[in-house]
Amino acid sequence: MQKILFSKIHMQAMSNNRNSFNRALFDQLPVVGILRDVSLEDAMMILPLFIEAGFTTVEVPINSEGAEKLIQHLAQHFGEKLNIGAGTVIDLSDLDRALAAGSGFIVTPVVDEQVIESCVDKGISVFPGALTPTEIVKAWKLGATMVKVFPADEMGPRYIKALKAPLKHIKLLPTGGISVENANDYFLAGAEGIGVSTGLFKSELIRNKDWQGLREHLLSFRRIIGDRRL
Repeated sequence: MQKILFSKIHMQAMSNNRNSFNRALFDQLPVVGILRDVSLEDAMMILPLFIEAGFTTVEVPINSEGAEKLIQHLAQHFGEKLNIGAGTVIDLSDLDRALAAGSGFIVTPVVDEQVIESCVDKGISVFPGALTPTEIVKAWKLGATMVKVFPADEMGPRYIKALKAPLKHIKLLPTGGISVENANDYFLAGAEGIGVSTGLFKSELIRNKDWQGLREHLLSFRRIIGDRRL
């Protein structure tokens, strides 16, 4: 009975809605690129390079300056080629703002029952942040699409491997401190996806508007992680 209940919850959470999350697109390359504190002008230069490299999913933290305007603009211009979502959603107020801006999925740093349940009710894919096994299982039972293991850099890939032994059925998305040097270690440990911020969107390259350098970095990152289709 409990197993059937979980199945119904997850089917509802991943159903289509007006801010749709394209799961097939995400599954092509399960990497969430976290675009934090980037201007609209720079984002319009970055995302075509991101798409060219084969990435499919980008998160804009809702507590970033101008986040709502950025999400709205990116969804309008890149919504057919990318999943555009909001991160750092910690309460229902943040959730309302994120969805009003056009976010197709929600990422949180914590297990907030109200946020997760609201997403499930609305058919919005949600990636709650959790660290301990208890938090991870709770987030999954509430209807998480995947559970964001955060902060992953405090624990490392060995922690993901240890979690997957008893929690094989839970899809994990370690996030925090992931780079081109260690991304594959997390996949090899059993993670179904990863969340990457400055490891993808190099601050120095963006600050210097070195778009060719960023292009080469994104292409290199994509080559190194290889085929990670779910």
